[in-house]
Amino acid sequence: MSDSGFDMGLDDASQAGVFGVGDGDLGGLAAAARDAGLRVCRIDLQACTDKRTLLMRIGTQLDFPTGWSRNWDALSDALRDLSWLPGNGYALLFNDAEDLRQAGSGDFDTLLDVLSEASASWAEDNIPFWAFLELADGGAASTEPAAD
Repeated sequence: MSDSGFDMGLDDASQAGVFGVGDGDLGGLAAAARDAGLRVCRIDLQACTDKRTLLMRIGTQLDFPTGWSRNWDALSDALRDLSWLPGNGYALLFNDAEDLRQAGSGDFDTLLDVLSEASASWAEDNIPFWAFLELADGGAASTEPAAD
């Protein structure tokens, strides 16, 4: 049982993935993730509507190594490594993700793909990797990428 008395199973890598959550949910998730022994990383997406800004904010908040290429492949590689941020697992908390989703550029869907792939990669090593995106509809709309 966690220190808070509320065990969400965030230490279970087989359950980890990418999820939409409602306004105000990230604080509780951060506490539960810390209780589960995960490294909590917050990424501020307020007014973020394009790939360039998105990649800059993620790279800055996760302290990516100097000189990383700001493209989707480099983001994928960095999220599958994180050796500079040691932890028993990871919880990435994206506040205000609705702006990016509403921009309609496809960057939101690509981010979901990259995060899902990173979570699956970490799960192979039995390390939980969660991504929670704060959305206006409380995550009612699926954050899972559409099937091809």
